Amino acid sequence: MWSHPVSPEVAYVDSSPPKFATAQLHEKFYSESCPSVEEVVRKEMVRALSLAPSLAAPLLRMHFHDCFVRGCDGSVLLDSANKTAEKDALPNQTLRGFDFVERVKAAVEKACPDTVSCADVLALIARDAVWLSKGPFWEVPLGRRDGSVSIANDTNALPPPTANITELTQLFAAVNLDIKDLVVLSAAHTIGTSHCFSFSDRLYNFTGQDNASDTDPTLEPFYMAKLKSKCPSLDDNTTLVEMDPGSFKTFDLDYFKLVSKRRGLFHSDGALLTDTFTRAYILRHATGAFKDEFFADFAASMVKMGNADVLTGSQGEIRKKCSVVNH
Repeated sequence: MWSHPVSPEVAYVDSSPPKFATAQLHEKFYSESCPSVEEVVRKEMVRALSLAPSLAAPLLRMHFHDCFVRGCDGSVLLDSANKTAEKDALPNQTLRGFDFVERVKAAVEKACPDTVSCADVLALIARDAVWLSKGPFWEVPLGRRDGSVSIANDTNALPPPTANITELTQLFAAVNLDIKDLVVLSAAHTIGTSHCFSFSDRLYNFTGQDNASDTDPTLEPFYMAKLKSKCPSLDDNTTLVEMDPGSFKTFDLDYFKLVSKRRGLFHSDGALLTDTFTRAYILRHATGAFKDEFFADFAASMVKMGNADVLTGSQGEIRKKCSVVNH
């Protein structure tokens, strides 16, 4: 099924971040307490993605949504009896894969009880989701602890698909990510699908007029027509559209080609053409000639994002189950 052998060294990218960024986390954190953790996670990932390759993007997205809200502390995984947790908020209602994360965590618990956090399990899952989709491999710094707070309203820290470049820059800066990280990590849209309602305002309601001619002038017309045929109205809550048509299961550079042609699905994708730096980065990688460079950049930005406001040491806890705090 996979074009990679299961040994990660083949596609390894050295993404060593600045040392100060990972003062508390370390790639070998579990080398004595749970040396098999990566093997256990990968076994579950290979099995799941061989049956459902489209699960890779949602699992990667879940790690993003965890890190942008209260830091990478597994708070996105927590359930709430009164539906006030992060996962109940509107931006997270389209997340999927929670049951799978629990399955991986159970396998890790069986190998090493009470040792590996849900936040770390999710970081490893996200890395393998990229690598098993033919993207880069990187060593994941580990040692995160799990938080015990999950609040739906905190999800306003998530970059919405409607954001312009100013909003995007500010939301990324809030988790210590710069403009390069923004354009690099946006390319995660090379895999996965989106519901029509995440971009249909560009097709029918761009300035609030709610009619077929109220369109986003920055969206390429032929692509717009294609999207309109797939998403016939603003009321479509079920249809899924490929974010990177033709290769939405493969982590590649096609995202940059699409955005350079004004065929980015979200307003936030198109917004990357409005800044000098992000536009130049897109045009460089739209050529497809610098794959290794982009893969190294993506790996480095993922490590950097994975350091957002982490709990370490005696902070937080090691959850037994990812959906509930320990009692």
